[in-house]
Amino acid sequence: QSELYFDDDALWHEHYAEEIDVPFVYVRGRAYTGNGKKRVLNMVDFYRNVKKAAKEYAKKSRPDIILASSVHPLTLVAGIQLAKCFGIKCICEIRDLWPEALVAYGMAGPKNPAVLFLRRLEKWIYKKADALVFTAEGAYDYIIEQGWEKDVPRSKVHFINNGVDLETFNYNKANYQIDDKDLEDPDIFKVVYTGSIRKVNNLGLLLDIAKEVKDKRVKILVWGDGNERSVLEERIKTEKIENVIFKGRVEKKYVPYIVSHADLNLNHNGPSAIVRFGISFNKIFDYFAGGKPILCDFPCCKYNPVIECGAGMDIPDPAAKEIADKIGLFVEMPSDEYKAYCDNAEKAAQKYDFRNLTENLVSVIEKI
Repeated sequence: QSELYFDDDALWHEHYAEEIDVPFVYVRGRAYTGNGKKRVLNMVDFYRNVKKAAKEYAKKSRPDIILASSVHPLTLVAGIQLAKCFGIKCICEIRDLWPEALVAYGMAGPKNPAVLFLRRLEKWIYKKADALVFTAEGAYDYIIEQGWEKDVPRSKVHFINNGVDLETFNYNKANYQIDDKDLEDPDIFKVVYTGSIRKVNNLGLLLDIAKEVKDKRVKILVWGDGNERSVLEERIKTEKIENVIFKGRVEKKYVPYIVSHADLNLNHNGPSAIVRFGISFNKIFDYFAGGKPILCDFPCCKYNPVIECGAGMDIPDPAAKEIADKIGLFVEMPSDEYKAYCDNAEKAAQKYDFRNLTENLVSVIEKI
């Protein structure tokens, strides 16, 4: 947690969240911006200080189990070391495949010394954890690719995807509505994208898609912000693209209303080899809860919850013309077929409701 949240020199402080009856302990780490040296040092700060805080709290009440979640690998290392210190079990939740993601997104080469070090650390974590919970369904394929299956048996690997809190989603949909003339226009076929507007997300392809869409009823509505937005808006002016509208950033509580009023929600991303192990973008589960069809405009191999649940379509070859044609299929789709996609999306939201995912996690805890 950034030092900006601390008023004194304490390494940690307590906050009791009365609305959910959970005590939180915020651990100090130096402030940073970007992905430079200070971000790495922030990770080291957390690694050191969370161990100090945990040992202090354990004097009052020893934990029964540790769940370490990988915002970064040092979180998992700290969890494993603390579990050994307390004589208890540690579950490691792997939310990102470090360092595979760095290689896949071109941030470092496979032979980079940092990548090689992180790869060794990753294997150590997988071996030492008492159980592993991945958000990527094909994570064991990754373990096999690395040749680690003898050290990391399949029996200790579990899959719990990201999900949606349906109770909160439905409350926000009813109570936080947005006044937008395009969302309310019944004569527009609304293709909605929500998320950040950064180069890695390849939003420029959306403009190429829009130019291939010939049906005047179709508008692509983009909610989000990022450092690529001004560049894309300049393209819209220069190239006279009239069917893409950037709506800007909104608070998360308005997203349920937006995606529920779409005609088609767009699960858009730049191409990356990392998705061959599965996808767990938070927006997918908001889209499920929105109860409208989903178009995945990038290839993500066999691990795609949208396709598994029958809630939409994907595109093996994500070229602008092919994506535009798929949008056209939904525009002209018979009502019974369209409704089937909507129904399947709602069923998927039930499957991935946090209540059900919590039961999955409880079963892992009980197993070990």
